[in-house]
Amino acid sequence: MTDLQPKTAAPLTVPEITALVARIRAEVATAVVGMENAIEFALAAILAGGHTLFEDVPGLGKTLAARSIASAIGLDFRRLQCTPDLLPADITGSFVYAPSTSSFDFRPGPVFTGLFLADEINRTAPKTQSALLEAMAEGQVTVEGQSFALPRPFHVIATANPIEYEGTYALPEAQLDRFMVRLAVGYPGRDGEQQVLLNRVARRRERADVAAIISADTVGQMQAGVETVTVDPDVVRYCVDLAEATRSHPAIAVGASPRGSQALLLMARSLAVIAGRDFILPEDVKRVAVAVLAHRLSLTTQAWAAGTDPAHVVAEIVGTVPGPLVAGRAAAFA
Repeated sequence: MTDLQPKTAAPLTVPEITALVARIRAEVATAVVGMENAIEFALAAILAGGHTLFEDVPGLGKTLAARSIASAIGLDFRRLQCTPDLLPADITGSFVYAPSTSSFDFRPGPVFTGLFLADEINRTAPKTQSALLEAMAEGQVTVEGQSFALPRPFHVIATANPIEYEGTYALPEAQLDRFMVRLAVGYPGRDGEQQVLLNRVARRRERADVAAIISADTVGQMQAGVETVTVDPDVVRYCVDLAEATRSHPAIAVGASPRGSQALLLMARSLAVIAGRDFILPEDVKRVAVAVLAHRLSLTTQAWAAGTDPAHVVAEIVGTVPGPLVAGRAAAFA
């Protein structure tokens, strides 16, 4: 196995990161139409070191978006179509007997890549879904008692179809909690859908190619640059207040954990940098609240039976929990 650990890289400045993200989004937009908000959030999750779950009906371009993001940021990309008969070893890899050496050698699975796409992850059994838990949380996999480090940076983008139940397995809460954000793509507008068709006719082939704007090393430098941004203690308290409010809401049986409040902060910081700021506004936290918190909540039986949407609950909490006062430089942007 080659050395997959990250090399020391000088962090990029906020203006440099902002300019690169703008170029990446422009390049992705040549292939993906009408998903500006989802693409922005997915890129923010990558800058924050997290993983993304796209959950929406088939045919909206979720796989295309994941492939386009991977191409634009220069990460090695592998796609795995999840099926009911998939085994954990099909993701992590396994030891294979080598007759030439009379020994068992480790053969890495597709998870050993920069960006791993688990397509229709809810079509595979829970034991196989759980094979990604260690990879997503710790950046390594353990096979037969031996741990193997994954490349850096390493990110998972998974897709799921929420409207189909036959032959699918709902993701358990522990698995959902590993995703920094859960995003819904939504149908494009009429003009956007027309542009999708025109783009397909213009390129004269099915596959849409996206050029690499940066390399994997640059991704690491961008992530290091985001980590240098100072966070105001009031913003930290606001993230904790929102997460704490989910634990006492009457419609919620189990609220967001500290991982949820941390994801709020990290996503808000990434969005601030994408917007060209080295500080977080309360609006950054509010923008990501539903994408970060809704999939981490377990509703009460009564709320579930009444058809309550966790996203609506989070939106209600955001509307009732007071945010921090804006002061200093941030006042000019409020």
